[in-house]
Amino acid sequence: MMKNLIDNLFGKKNIKRTISFAIVILAYIVITILTNTIRVSRLFTSILVPVCCYIVLALSLNLCVGFSGELSLGHAGFMAVGGFTAVVVSGLLSASVPNAIVRLIIAILAGGIVSGLFGLVISIPVLKLSGDYLAIVTLAFGQIIKSLINNIYLGFDSTGVHFSFVNNTIELAEGGRMLLEGPMGSVDVEKIASFTAGFILIIFVLFVIYSLMGSKYGRAITAARDNRIAAESIGINITKTKTLAFVISAVLAGMGGALYALNNTSLQPSKFDFNTSISILVYVVFGGLGNITGTIIATSVLYVLPELLRSLQDYRMLIYSVVLIAIMLVTNNTYLGQLIQKFRLLFNKKGDSHE
Repeated sequence: MMKNLIDNLFGKKNIKRTISFAIVILAYIVITILTNTIRVSRLFTSILVPVCCYIVLALSLNLCVGFSGELSLGHAGFMAVGGFTAVVVSGLLSASVPNAIVRLIIAILAGGIVSGLFGLVISIPVLKLSGDYLAIVTLAFGQIIKSLINNIYLGFDSTGVHFSFVNNTIELAEGGRMLLEGPMGSVDVEKIASFTAGFILIIFVLFVIYSLMGSKYGRAITAARDNRIAAESIGINITKTKTLAFVISAVLAGMGGALYALNNTSLQPSKFDFNTSISILVYVVFGGLGNITGTIIATSVLYVLPELLRSLQDYRMLIYSVVLIAIMLVTNNTYLGQLIQKFRLLFNKKGDSHE
């Protein structure tokens, strides 16, 4: 059984999957060697975990937008749910589970589960819509989540957990601690995330997506995307398949948000706004809808680029925007697309001749 699973993921017919895993593993090995052998800048080490988080978020959104064909603009909402859930769980377990690695795993799982539940509830009314209407509703969901977190106050002490909404009426006993403080979010968060945890999470997300898309459920998802009427005619439940993709996307986004939250000492709800959702969507579009390897590369480049240009201050966002436009023009060039297609055909012919 294990051999069949490995062949399904890394077999000769699945060269794209092999490349995706190989890029992530090779990047992890190279970066680990660099950080352990030479002195790298603090900026470089500080962006490693956020890059992993945004790769996870982009991959999860690609499952919804690229494979399922449903445009979602509320991914920052799922990220926020997973992030603040992880902060609360980690804080509540700080005394009973002193091991940071175990607590990180539990917090990430909790963030994914709670985010998935939100995704399931949202999918019931949302997936009855399509196109621009779906995008607007998911955008509203993201704003609702941010507004809710802005009004939640939660703390704990020796007497238990205390909750307040809108106004902070919580009075904690000595030794108590606030976990959520409305617009201030979470402060004094224990930073337990790591680059290794981010790498493992990316590998896990790749495994989930490739396993799903290689199964009958994945084929049903793409069939429903390509031709809804034809898919229904052969007995595919469109609502069920789209809900499956949407919920799994929400779970993975929540796990990415959990890792992101536990990599910061403070976390505010204002971080998870419309701009964050758009940034994640930009990573997916530039990487290619349904293109896993392209999403990984695009997210890494587009997230790191503004940080590398930070020394230019006022000009860095101008340069970043110019680079985005240039990439879009190049990737949508008809002549270049024809050359790439010829190269792919030549590569496939060579692969067939070796077999």
